[in-house]
Amino acid sequence: MLARMSSEPEQQIGVGSPDAFQRLWTPHRMAYIQGENKPSGPGAGDNCPFCAIPAKSDEDGLVVARGEQVYAVLNLYPYNGGHLMVVPFRHVADYTDLTDEETAELADYTKRAMGALRAASGAQGFNIGMNQGAVAGAGIAAHLHQHIVPRWGGDTNFMPVVGHTKVLPQLLADTRRMLAEVWPAA
Repeated sequence: MLARMSSEPEQQIGVGSPDAFQRLWTPHRMAYIQGENKPSGPGAGDNCPFCAIPAKSDEDGLVVARGEQVYAVLNLYPYNGGHLMVVPFRHVADYTDLTDEETAELADYTKRAMGALRAASGAQGFNIGMNQGAVAGAGIAAHLHQHIVPRWGGDTNFMPVVGHTKVLPQLLADTRRMLAEVWPAA
């Protein structure tokens, strides 16, 4: 049980004093909160993580599959287990600036991601989309990326709604391996 309710009257609680709650610590989220690894500017050489990932091994970069124009990678800060992104290799910010080849492969890899997530985890639905620009919610606006978030019936509970915390039952490296094994061939 993550939290216990108490009928005891409220009392002043000091630092480290027991209270009615158990804690689920998520220190890895601090990097996201503080903006660690965000690009320092709009260019490809401005610490863009999406430009750096392809130079890493698939395991180290959490890359599930690589195409000619795009690659599929796990999100380091997932909304749900298996949250993938399809990212063009080329540093480009706006969807309208993609070439026809990039657009086609981005769509194909989105379809493949859905197939892999269904095969690996029985995903029942998906949230798919991209945020264009910082004002639209893009965390890394300088490099386009499309999110593929798997969904299951009842996958939302009190943790994200009340606790603003997502509980993920699997390590990212294990999720990457599982999805890479079932990634559909061309």
